[in-house]
Amino acid sequence: MKWFTAAALMVIVAATSTLSAQWPLHPDDIPKGPDGRPALTAPTPRTADGKPDFSGVWMIAASPDTRSLPFQPWAADLQKKRAAENGLNDPDGLCMPQGPLQYHVDPQPLKMVQTPKQIVIIYESNYGLRTIYMDGRTLPPLGGPQPFWHGYSIGRWDGDTLVVESNNFHGVDPKQLRGAEPDSFHGVGWLDHRGSPYTEAMTLTERFRRVNYGQLEIDMTVDDPVAYTKPFTLRVTQRIVADGSEMIEFICHENQMFLKLTGRAPR
Repeated sequence: MKWFTAAALMVIVAATSTLSAQWPLHPDDIPKGPDGRPALTAPTPRTADGKPDFSGVWMIAASPDTRSLPFQPWAADLQKKRAAENGLNDPDGLCMPQGPLQYHVDPQPLKMVQTPKQIVIIYESNYGLRTIYMDGRTLPPLGGPQPFWHGYSIGRWDGDTLVVESNNFHGVDPKQLRGAEPDSFHGVGWLDHRGSPYTEAMTLTERFRRVNYGQLEIDMTVDDPVAYTKPFTLRVTQRIVADGSEMIEFICHENQMFLKLTGRAPR
């Protein structure tokens, strides 16, 4: 069963990578070097109001190591159980919305659409969609709105850095743990693909910095006192997709075999 789970996840990723060549290329007018190739170290592009422009399609370049996170004891136990199951209840394989770090480090691209009052991030993986409100609103109190799979996000500028704060995530409740992970936890509260959990108490702060034309750095600070003993920061590096590739449509449940392969398909 464990082997089937890992294999199914590999098939999903491999299929996505293969399909990425199906859309026709539509190259942007990007800076070129003397050799005619994209000048990825050219200066950061800017919007009409002078802010860094994060628009474009991005692909993971470097991901953080999450093997030594400052877990609370119950969270450490849950992470070990999830890891031992080889991703059996990972939201990626279950075709559910993924955790915030999962979306940033998956091998499928993401697309940022930037306007003065909203920034939208579209993730090809599991067709995730986030809205970051840039209109000056404040972060709602915990428990104010219903929990969101992607959290409720507001953004502001700190110089050339985009600071995004998010809360009211749909996370796990440790009070429901009774030795085994209940069905209500399946696909819920996965920070990474190792199964590191988060709860509805989590506040996430992301600092986006476009270093140059081709590189985007995202520093993600997790503050969840229920699941972790202290806040911690992880860095993700993305690179621009400069050949004109666009994201493909990702409908996870279409021809999805994961539940069938693991014996959990509806009968």
